[in-house]
Amino acid sequence: MAHLIDRRLNPRDKSLGNRQRFLRRARAQIKEAVDKAINDRNVADVGTGGKISIPSRGIGEPRFRHASGGRRERVLPGNKEFVPGDRIAKPQDGAAGGAGKKGSDQGEGEDDFVFALTRDEFLDLFFDDLELPDLVKTSLKETFSYKSYRAGFTNSGTPANLNVLRTMRNSIGRRIAMRRPIVARLEELAPEIEELQVRNDLDIALQRRLAELSLEYEELERRRAAVPYIDPIDIRYNRFEQRPQPKTKAVMFCLMDVSGSMGQHEKDLAKRFFILLHLFLQRRYEKVEIVFIRHTHQAQEVEEEAFFYGQETGGTVVSTALKEMLQVIEARYPVAEWNIYGAQASDGDNFSDDTGRCIDLLSSRVLPICQYYAYVEILDQREFQIFGSSNNGKELWRGYQPLETAWPNFSMKHIAEVGHIYPVFRELFAKQSA
Repeated sequence: MAHLIDRRLNPRDKSLGNRQRFLRRARAQIKEAVDKAINDRNVADVGTGGKISIPSRGIGEPRFRHASGGRRERVLPGNKEFVPGDRIAKPQDGAAGGAGKKGSDQGEGEDDFVFALTRDEFLDLFFDDLELPDLVKTSLKETFSYKSYRAGFTNSGTPANLNVLRTMRNSIGRRIAMRRPIVARLEELAPEIEELQVRNDLDIALQRRLAELSLEYEELERRRAAVPYIDPIDIRYNRFEQRPQPKTKAVMFCLMDVSGSMGQHEKDLAKRFFILLHLFLQRRYEKVEIVFIRHTHQAQEVEEEAFFYGQETGGTVVSTALKEMLQVIEARYPVAEWNIYGAQASDGDNFSDDTGRCIDLLSSRVLPICQYYAYVEILDQREFQIFGSSNNGKELWRGYQPLETAWPNFSMKHIAEVGHIYPVFRELFAKQSA
């Protein structure tokens, strides 16, 4: 029978097993608290762990205790005043054992239970029921092929994998360490011994010399026989291990409007949305690449740091971002091999003649090769009251509406405040039913 020992370090010297059981039991309450906590955090702290509060009721563990039925009499240790059969009066208000003040005659409750989550636990709960919509190609997480890679040497294997060079190195090192006699020394002794053995006129000195040489030769032969030329411990085989290779690869394009029409409020909401998307992809999909594109009247692929913290601004020409996306796809991501996803965040304003170009690029070139494309329009509160319904919006929204009807892999949502981000994110990336 195999015995498995969990030697992972416990967080803060707590029982890891108990912690995992608690997370499973209170999962619904913890997840609800995690979802609420995301709205109160700064952009930089969205993906960190931390303390959350959940109601105390319902988190107790079952335990064994003595039954309360029947009749039992006992005297507790330290008692000097009572004997079995005495009745103890209940303390009056304000007497010993009371709280010192009269409490309210209405209401009941308990303090919330404060529980600290690690970063990994926080993200696992937060993204538990989300996934990338995959409308055409196979699953990103489960489809793997395996390829053999050299992984050093091993003591066992097939003759075809025998590594002769490594085996001989081990043999030479062992023979040197054990001082195995070399053949050259035996070849030196053999002729002299034969010459002395065939002579008939040996004096006492030569006879003694012959005896010494014969003993030395026998000792060398014995030591050579005791230390083999190749021992089983010398043999080494080439070792190979199978590493999973994803058959399907995915890339997510993040297109963010940073033009002058995007105020600080709109940029903050857009960054929050993309930070959630970035954390989601990193946490749930190991083999997804992310391409960051910022655009004003010009578009440019940038690194993660520049995408979230750059200060550039300018006019608004949205089609430049779509053109940059297509150029990157053509250069690095063949459509036949990659699952392509896109997410665009903008305030909906655009150069007057450019919206038509955006619609044409999306309908003719982008959407036909994308697995999924999401457009998020960032509004302020006044605009949200005017355009809040799904039928109304600013210039880009009105231009994109026919695409949502014509293409099942295209979706649009409004965001006006921090509280809207997570519900919209869940709607865009909710797990699809089988």
